[in-house]
This record gives sequence, C-alpha cells and structure tokens, in this order.
Amino acid sequence: MWVRYCAAGRRLQQLSHGRIHSPTSFSQRLWRWRSSPANERALQYKVGDHIQGFTVNQVTTVPELFLTAVKLNHDKTGAKYLHVAREDSNNLFSVQFRTTPMDSTGVPHILEHTVLCGSQKYPVRDPFFKMLNRSLSTFMNAFTASDYTLYPFSTQNPKDFQNLLSVYLDAVFFPCLRHLDFWQEGWRLEHENPRDPQTPLTFKGVVFNEMKGAFTDNERVFSQHLQNHILPGHTYAVISGGHPLKIPDLSWEQLKQFHALHYHPSNARFFTYGNFPLEQHLKQIHEEALIKFQKIEPNTGVPPQQLWDKPREHHVMCGTDSFAADPKKQTMVSVTYLLADITDNFETFTLNLLSSLLVGGPNSPFYKALIEAGLGTDFSPDVGFNGYTRETYFSVGLQGIAEENIDTVKQIIARTIDEVIEDGFEEERIEALLHKIEIQMKLQSTSFGLSLTSYIASCWNHEGDPVDLLKFADKIARFRECLKEDPHFLQKKVKQYFKDNPHQLTLSMSPDEAFYDKQATLEAAKLKEKIEVLSEEEKKQTYEKGLELMDLQSKPQDTSCLPALKVSDIEPRITCTELETSLTAEDVPVQYCAQPTNGVVYFRAVSSLNTLPEELRPYVPLFCSVITKMGCGALSYREQAQEIDLKTGGLSVSPHITADCSHLDVYEQGVLFSSLCLDKNLPDMMHLWTEIFNTPHFEDEGHFKVLVKMTAQELSNGIPDSGHLYASIRASRTLTPAGELQEMFDGMEQVKLMKRIAEMSDIKPVLRKLPRIKKHLLNSDNMRCSVNKPSDPKAAAGGAPGSAQITRKLITDPTFKPCQMKTHFLLPFPVNYVGECVRTVPFTDADHASLRILARLMTAKFLHMEIREKGGAYGGGAKLSHNGIFAFYSYRDPNSIATLAAFEKAVEWARAGKFTQQDIDEAKLATFAAVDAPVAPSDKGVNQFLLGISDEMKQKHREHLFTVSKDHLTDAASKYLAAGRSTRGLAVLGPENADTAKDPTWVIR
Repeated sequence: MWVRYCAAGRRLQQLSHGRIHSPTSFSQRLWRWRSSPANERALQYKVGDHIQGFTVNQVTTVPELFLTAVKLNHDKTGAKYLHVAREDSNNLFSVQFRTTPMDSTGVPHILEHTVLCGSQKYPVRDPFFKMLNRSLSTFMNAFTASDYTLYPFSTQNPKDFQNLLSVYLDAVFFPCLRHLDFWQEGWRLEHENPRDPQTPLTFKGVVFNEMKGAFTDNERVFSQHLQNHILPGHTYAVISGGHPLKIPDLSWEQLKQFHALHYHPSNARFFTYGNFPLEQHLKQIHEEALIKFQKIEPNTGVPPQQLWDKPREHHVMCGTDSFAADPKKQTMVSVTYLLADITDNFETFTLNLLSSLLVGGPNSPFYKALIEAGLGTDFSPDVGFNGYTRETYFSVGLQGIAEENIDTVKQIIARTIDEVIEDGFEEERIEALLHKIEIQMKLQSTSFGLSLTSYIASCWNHEGDPVDLLKFADKIARFRECLKEDPHFLQKKVKQYFKDNPHQLTLSMSPDEAFYDKQATLEAAKLKEKIEVLSEEEKKQTYEKGLELMDLQSKPQDTSCLPALKVSDIEPRITCTELETSLTAEDVPVQYCAQPTNGVVYFRAVSSLNTLPEELRPYVPLFCSVITKMGCGALSYREQAQEIDLKTGGLSVSPHITADCSHLDVYEQGVLFSSLCLDKNLPDMMHLWTEIFNTPHFEDEGHFKVLVKMTAQELSNGIPDSGHLYASIRASRTLTPAGELQEMFDGMEQVKLMKRIAEMSDIKPVLRKLPRIKKHLLNSDNMRCSVNKPSDPKAAAGGAPGSAQITRKLITDPTFKPCQMKTHFLLPFPVNYVGECVRTVPFTDADHASLRILARLMTAKFLHMEIREKGGAYGGGAKLSHNGIFAFYSYRDPNSIATLAAFEKAVEWARAGKFTQQDIDEAKLATFAAVDAPVAPSDKGVNQFLLGISDEMKQKHREHLFTVSKDHLTDAASKYLAAGRSTRGLAVLGPENADTAKDPTWVIR
C-alpha cells in the first residue's frame, strides 16, 4: 500500500496523535506509575546486557503512557531494535527499512508488493494474503512512505505471533522476487486478451493501476507536488509510489538491486510492542534472519535540504472535479514553509502545537482569515504541520477558489502572520489545546501499538531518538516553562519560521478539462515507445510470458509449508459484557457499562427520525454536520468551539440507519450523538448537549454557508478513496426499505445534493429547514442513551435505577418490494469502482454464518486471483454486512464488465464446491479474527445499544460459525447467490463504457 505520509498518511498521524500525543499540566502533578508484569519484566534489563545476539543500550520508563521502552542493537549487523513493554494483549511487530528512491518508477512500492509474493522458506505465491486466512491477526499490512517502507502485524495469540513473524522475516530478507511476480504486481506489457495475440498490447499491473487511481485524487496530486517542490534536493523530489508514466521504466534487475541495498539488517529498524516476552522475539529474529548477514554501510541517509535564499512559486494542472460547487472555482493554492529537522523532538513538538493554534477550528487565525473570507471552500490539502520528512514543513492555503484570487490568498496569509506576531494567542486557546491533547492521550485504543510504530517511524528513520519522542510529560513541562519565561515564545517562533523564512513555496493547481485525455495520450505514446523497440521474437516472448503468468495465477497452490493456527485454537465462548439500564428523571432509558476507561466518560444517544416529514429527510446529514458548530444557548459558534475543546474530547453527530438483526425489512432510523470527556467534566459536557438540544442557533447565514461549502468539498474529495463504498451503497439501494435512506444519507445522492446546496446563491430556504428537523429530532421522547465509564457510572451521570428497557424504535414499510437496479455513475477517472449487492438473510438466521464464511472463502480463494492478480485491480472481494446484504466489490479496477462476470463465476465456483476442508478452516480463522478483534473499553456494549445484538445472539452466531460445513456453503451459494434466486443490485463508478451505454437495463448518471 502506497501511503504518502504527507497526505493520506496524515490520517495515521491524527490516529497516533489521538492516542499518544500528550497533555496539559503534567509538570504540576506526579504520575502514578502503574506497574504491570510486562513493565516489570522490561525493567529487569540493564544497559550492556547481551540477549540473543543483541545488546541493551537503554531502558526507560514512560509513566504517562504506562510503558517501558528497551532499546537494543544487533551485535553482528548493527540492526536497531526498540521494544515497548505495556500490559496490552494486542501485541505488534514491525520492521522498517529506509528506502530512498531517486526516480519515480515506484521501485520501493513495487518492491513492497513483490517481497510479499513468496520467499525461500515459503515459496508459495502470495503467502502474505494466504496468511490472512491462516491466522487470528488483528492487523496485517505494509506501507510505502516517501522515505521508508514499513511491515507491521498485530495479534493477541503468542503462537500466531511466532507464525506471522516467521513469514514476515522470510518475506523481507529472503524473497523470491520472481520475474512473473514483478510482472503481476509492478507492470507488464500484455495483450488485452492474453490468450489472443491479435488483440492490442497494453500496460497491466497492480501497482500501475493503483497509481493511476491514486492520481485521480486531486488532493493527493497537490500534496505530492507540494512535497516534490518544497524539498527538491533528494528523494522527496520523486514519487516513491511511482508515477504511471514512469513505472514502465523500471526493470526487474533494478528492483532486485534496490532490495539488496535497502532490505538489509544494517538498514533495518525492528519494533515490538505489548505483553509478550522480549527474549522470544529476539531469539527468533536473530536465528531466522539476522545471523545470516554481515554488517554493511547502506548509505541510504537523506542529506539536509539546501536552504533557499528567496521564496519560489510553482503552478501545476489537474483533472476537473465533477462535483465542484462552482466549476469556475476549482483552483487550489497554498504557501508552505520549511521548518525544523525532524530529529529535534522538542522543536517539532512545539511547532506541531503552534500549527494547531494557527489552523485548528473556528477560533484559529487562519480559519477566520481564509475560510471565513468566502473565497474558497476549505483549507488546501496538507494544511498544517507535516512531520514525515527529514525536514518538517507547515502549509496553509485554500481550495475551491477562482484562479484570479491566488494573489489575494497569498496576501491574506502574509497579513495573518503579521497579526499573529503582533497579537499572539489567547491563553484559553492554548489551555484548550493542551486539554485536548491530554484527553486524547487517555483514550484506550485497541491499536495503540500500530499508532506507536507509525508515530515514531519518521523520526527514527533519520536517526532521531524514538524514546525521547514518547516523553510527552517532559515536553509539556518544558513548553509551559518556555511560555512562562517568555510570553512571546510562540510569536517569536512564528516570526522565525514564517515571517523571516525565505524557504517558502507558493504552489497553485488549476483544473484542465482535457487533463485525463492528455494523460491517456501520454500513456498511449509511452506504450507505443515500448512496443516499437520489441523485435518479433520479443513480441512472441511477451505473448508466451502472458500465458505463463495466466497459467500460474490459475494453478492451485500447495500452501502446506505455511504455518497456520487451527480452528480448535479459537475460544468456543465469548466473554460477556455486564450491562445495566435505568431511567433518567425525564424517563429517558440509559444503558450503563462499567469499564476501565482511564478516567474518561463516553456518552452516546440515539434519537429517532420516525416522525420526520419526508421532504426534510435528505437534509439530515447536513443537520448532523452543523448542529454542534453553529452556537447554542448563550454561546456563539466560536465560544461553543472553545468550550468543546476545554471541556470535552469532541462532540459528533451522525445519521444512524440500522437493520433489525432478525428481519431484513425492519429497521431503525435515527441520529447518533457521541462525545467523551474527563470524569470531572461530565456535568459541563452534559450542559453543552442540553444547550445544543434546547437552544441551538440557526441564524448565522454566513457561517452556515462556510460549513456547507466545507462539507460539499469533503464529500467530493472523498470519492477517489471510497468509490467502492459508494458503489455498494448504490447497489443495495432497492434491496431493503433501509437501502433508500442509506443512499440518501451516505451515497452519491448526498454528494450531489450537497453540491446543489453549495451552488445556491440564496441558502436561506435550506437554513430554515434545520429548526424543523430539530423539532422532530431533539426531544427526550425519541431518545435512548448509553454511558461507558469506570465503576458506578450512575452516580456521575444522574441515573436512577429502575426496570428500564432499552428499546429501539423499529419501523417497516409493508408496501416495500425489493427490485433490481443497475447504475453507472460516469466519472472522469481512468479506473472503476464496482459493486454488486444481493439480499440474503438477517444476523440471527443460521445461514448468515454460512454466508459470512462464504464471503471470506470466495475472497481468498477465487476473487483475489480473478480481480487483483489477473484483472489488475488494486483490490476486490466479497463481504456480508450484519444487515443481510452480501456485497461483491472492486477498487481502482481497470475493468468493470469483466469484474461483474468474475462475481458470477465466483458464485458458480462456490456452488460447485471447488474448495477443500482446509480452505473452509482458513475462512473460519479469518472470520473469527474479525469476530474476536479487540474491543476498547469505550466500545463495550455498543453492539447491544446501537444494533440490538445481545451477547446471547453473538454466542449463537459463534456456534453457527463453528458448525458451518461444505454442504452449508454450497447450499447457501445456490440458495441466495445464484442468478435468479435473490434480488440484486449493481453499480459502477468510472469512465464511459460502451457495454453499459448500449444496455438499456443500465441507468447512466
């Protein structure tokens, strides 16, 4: 997976900040160190200890994160190792290599794919994907960033950990790197029909198609250009994931050479996390991999960027946005400033906080100056602090502007910087930010290890100290001390890094209606260039190689060499969650769940939409988006945002549509309110909700218009990453009564509605609908609540014990009849997103278990080969939702009709029972890995509260899963998935298609 840790990767950064980026008045309190067996074991190590070929060089406790860090080096190879001991059963391993390409052929990205296609000890094709079905892993993946490649996995099972570690070590250090694997995963010339040499030659390959899809995302294109031009001196000037026009320049030999240099222990950083013993990890890593290498000097370091003596400007082009609110306003512009070296941990910590003060929320100076100026729709991509490169940088600007306003935006940015230097920041805003960080650090994530490895990766990659990076208490104390000693501390940083910094880049990007046509022309020229140099013999070899690859992809695999858990390793029973219910003074039922939430209270409420008039329904998502951002009671929207940051970890509101677990045509329609806060702030948080429910503000038309434009822009920008979800929602639209509402709230209909609203010159008619929605929605008669917090939650929440029952206000439509529909949304993308949905059975039906395992089986044993390996799509498969909708999907797919045919073939494959008992057991393992994924204390009891799925129902479903047999699977395929047996819907998002255009059964949108 290619992750630009500047753009797409920012989501991982936010995740890591949300879990570990710490807190307020740490300097003013002593941390109570909670020791645990994992920490105690780690504290026994001493600097200089020799363990399994490694030497300990640091042992450090980090009390604020309840962990002990042990740093080691491998004696023979110099490999770096960090172990984080913490009492967490979800243990994680990762190995990271510094990968610094000097061209845009995508060599590190293609290598990441290819090393996972078989190794010396495990020479089967694609052991990585096969292990997904032979393990109870809670996470398995690989990421190519701009300057490193990371291979993480996590699991709660010690035997599984050893199995996965063995496969990962062999994959990265001893891969087969076969030519045909390079062809499949990277790029190849192949006939459109590989079996017919008369059909034209074309480019194919998984990464080739992935990157064609990636470059349809204008935000990602902008972020990539930004990094390339602010850091032009070395590896950041190229595209690590690969540019579609450059990928065909990469040779198999170059791939192997890159591996030999970069995938060496002397260039590796190992990370382990959790409560498993360290010695076992070290022993296995030493004996299975490191002992076979000698130390080298890899020379993969990134030199410092040579600083500019004056600012630079750059302009680029991109494709048009079909869903832009104003077609004449599709330009983006930002000003980016090069900041400190990433290894200066305190400086980057300070700059990260400074960035949040500058651009975070409606009280920030750049929000006021840029967003509320009405020039654009939202901040430019990559806004804020970027900490993923050797030198960090900060970017700010606007998207959705007219090209003639580029200079105006630049002037506003310069003026705002001057004002910040003059006025500084309100103390209350700094306290609100530090409170926000404290609360985020207290959240107990089930993926804390993954957050840690992502968070430290960039700093460690450039020889920074990853343990010091985690010492947040020290940094907060020092930050407070700096502010105390010099009240102008932050203003001086703004002057140093923004006002007086000549290394700044103004990047602008405008749409070109012919952009994708020009790209296609360039690709055709590249293809012609590649074909013209082929001799007749080479053309013959290309054809034969294509047949060879196709035969290899179709050949059954002997996977017996791969390690695997057994179904008997799975716990037969679930652990039940104790829940209580009571009534508030207003007779609102409340579900209580006592959990070790680290002093944080989690609140949820669901309010029914049953009385809402039909004409108001399309506007519910917009209502949800703005209701906590318009002000309430005596608070303006700015004061409300400040109060939310000071007293809570955030308030969120979203549509809530869920099918009944026993009936497909019965469902709940409502709105979900969620929030969290420190225990001491619970009264303040509930007061905020009370004010929002009783006296929300709907008067500020200007601010409402700003929120509408931002929402519309976010929806439009999300399509390239979530096209398969939009296709599936559309395909299921006519299969259940809830399907129409799901499409209205979460599908392409909502994207188009928000585009229309954002285009309106007079937005008052829409604004007037919000109080009407509020009248039906925000009243206690329609509501139920849940609270998760430490023991005796009722005392804090004000609940009175009683015989309350949590009941969901379910409805049905007696006139509903499921019907088939096929929709093709025409989008200017070079790839497709395909969805086919089938109406099956609800969660409590015994056949639901069979269909759930069948989805996993079809994905692993048939669809992966057909759609990804043969078809060249980035992803594809099948899944069953708890609402009984069985969905086939593909993602960034060069095909559409061929993929729909592959879905049909998958059903015939399943009906014919072309799978073994081993295949069934593997599908069960993968299914149970999802069923038994760790649940955070904040989320215990949520399935019962939101979906009505009790522990008894889960246990019954579990028993059904265990008993699923081959007959059950073939029967389920015939009964529900075979053509004509169940109602189905189809949807495609993608370019024009002659087949759908001439078929009258397809609706073209």
